Amino acid sequence: MNLLIPDIPEEGLDIELKETVEADTILSPIRARLKIEKVGSEVLVRGELIADVKLQCSRCLKDFWSELSIPVDVVYHPVEELKEEDKHEIKVEELDMDFYSGEEMDLLDLMREQVVLNLPMKPLCTDLCKGICLKCGTDLNLGECSCSAKEIDSRLEVLKKLLK
Repeated sequence: MNLLIPDIPEEGLDIELKETVEADTILSPIRARLKIEKVGSEVLVRGELIADVKLQCSRCLKDFWSELSIPVDVVYHPVEELKEEDKHEIKVEELDMDFYSGEEMDLLDLMREQVVLNLPMKPLCTDLCKGICLKCGTDLNLGECSCSAKEIDSRLEVLKKLLK
């Protein structure tokens, strides 16, 4: 959905959207509740996104779905403010900053970007997931594996005696 920046009134816009985004992990349309305000040449976008995503557990490797609730607080600046010769290191306060070109901005890009950035780095199907056996690959959530007792590194054998 493209938003024309000159059409944003002084009091701002309250928008509720339900948009389908092309991405393998996003299962259903993203729901958005956004407040869009224009301050000078900047456009402030605040609100919340809700997305159902398909993830793979990093312990047991099973697919599962999760609902993400994502707070949004992004400041858009005109791309004309960028100067090629002004190269500098990005500061923490600039992480929630983006740019628009011309007189319109694409809210669908914002929604897609925010969902992807908020996907968990190490997704877990449950906090108590036991994962899989490193030797035989058995799902330890379903039961014990048939592997022999854990092999101990011969260099650490002496420490085993201390536990007795």
